[in-house]
Amino acid sequence: MLAYAVASATAGIMQGLGTSLISVNLQQIAGPLEATQTEASWLMAAYLFPNASLALILFKVRMQYGIRNFCEIAIIPYVLISLAHLWVNDLTLSIALRFFAGAAAAPISSMALLYMIEIFPPEKKLNVGLSLALIGLFLSTPVAGLISPALLDMRDLQGLYLFELGLALITLCFIYLLPLSSPPRAKVIAPLDIVSYLLLAICLGCLSIVFTMGRLYWWLEVDWLGWLLIVAIVTGTLMVVIELNRKNNLIDIRWLTSTEIIHFTGVLLVFRILLTEQSTGVINFFKQLGLFNEQMSGMYWSILAATVVSGMLCAVIVKPGREAAIHLAALTLIAIATYMDSQATILTRPEQMYLSQAMMAFGSGLFLPPAMAVGFGAALKRGLPYIMSFIAVFLFTQKVGAFIGSALFGTFVTWREQYHSAILTSRLLPTDPLVTARMQQYIGAYAKTGADSVNNTIQGTSTFAKQVQQQAYVLAYNDAFYATFLIALGAIALLILHVAWNNRHKLLPGGMPAEQA
Repeated sequence: MLAYAVASATAGIMQGLGTSLISVNLQQIAGPLEATQTEASWLMAAYLFPNASLALILFKVRMQYGIRNFCEIAIIPYVLISLAHLWVNDLTLSIALRFFAGAAAAPISSMALLYMIEIFPPEKKLNVGLSLALIGLFLSTPVAGLISPALLDMRDLQGLYLFELGLALITLCFIYLLPLSSPPRAKVIAPLDIVSYLLLAICLGCLSIVFTMGRLYWWLEVDWLGWLLIVAIVTGTLMVVIELNRKNNLIDIRWLTSTEIIHFTGVLLVFRILLTEQSTGVINFFKQLGLFNEQMSGMYWSILAATVVSGMLCAVIVKPGREAAIHLAALTLIAIATYMDSQATILTRPEQMYLSQAMMAFGSGLFLPPAMAVGFGAALKRGLPYIMSFIAVFLFTQKVGAFIGSALFGTFVTWREQYHSAILTSRLLPTDPLVTARMQQYIGAYAKTGADSVNNTIQGTSTFAKQVQQQAYVLAYNDAFYATFLIALGAIALLILHVAWNNRHKLLPGGMPAEQA
């Protein structure tokens, strides 16, 4: 049992490192590749293009050819692609390899779930097994932040790729040593499934590029963002038309548009957007202040510990009927954490956010397992098409929702930074003696390094302008954290209203039971 649990955790961490190692080390990665940070961000976009949708069709592949064969074959491309990274130092080739790495990593998250669920009896698979399996899937960002400094010091960019390769080889050994029980095989792949999947893959892939790169190139500044969005809409519409006119669907569109699933999708999407505060917001906030992963190691440890503890607690308390109470506790923790973070100043350091980020991670670990258990349990009762539809919903909310949340958060920060910069600059008058004194301090500091007074004045003025911009960024991130707090409060209010409506027969005299309404 311990071996299967370690295999699950290893696979879960490995599948998330594909994007986490790049996102937390973007500045250090861009240098060896002789690229700007915006150009290096294409590594993430390329990885996400196939990764966002491939797990959907792989579910049917697994059913038709068997879990054991599926796992043994699926891990080999990942190992080979991880090995190929060691000989590539060119941006274009790196982007191509990250595309194939994203495709090869798609089955790994399924393996993480399967290996943990394998060790539990059927009645505990969807609560204990699922809760523990999701721990590994949540750990990639803190693990990436903790290991990156040492890896980069030892082997630069190759150190990151060597670590990925090592985890892939360990997972390969686990797969060949630890068999999974495989259900009876069935021929479930139809020719139209391939057509529908390709259309969906293009749709989600284009959306991943638009939302990953949109805020970097800015939304209305380049034409190709609009064309990609058009391609996504057209291919998505064609896929829906095909699926609505099939008997054996790849995805049941009618079920997806039911009130129950729209509600479920909305819950997961809001949750994913809230998590952006931790996965993108706080890390970028400290990087804007000039900190690196070494200075944030304590915060990463607090996130990692809270994630593990929340997953274990969730495994104990998750039972049918408790979902609303658990979600309310999770949203309350997230709301408190985001409000605490919104009080940051330019002197704030990771030590001041240990508690808030631990609360955020704890709430995150509590939220997803009960939601997934309810959705997956409902799909299991209905059959294969509904399981496929549930996987599509989960992929959309977690994969697409992640880069939608990141795009919205980053865009909001950029907008508010421009706003605060304009206000701060308008108030810094040259006639103000405090402004003049601060300018002279910066100019005087550069005067000690050279005798060129003009150059010293330019350097001092530039440093002063950067200080103003940094203050504006702090205010902008505070606004973004506070906006996340308001979204969490809105989610809490909607959850309370939903529970009250479902229990109105208990709250109001003569109320009709929810089942009869």
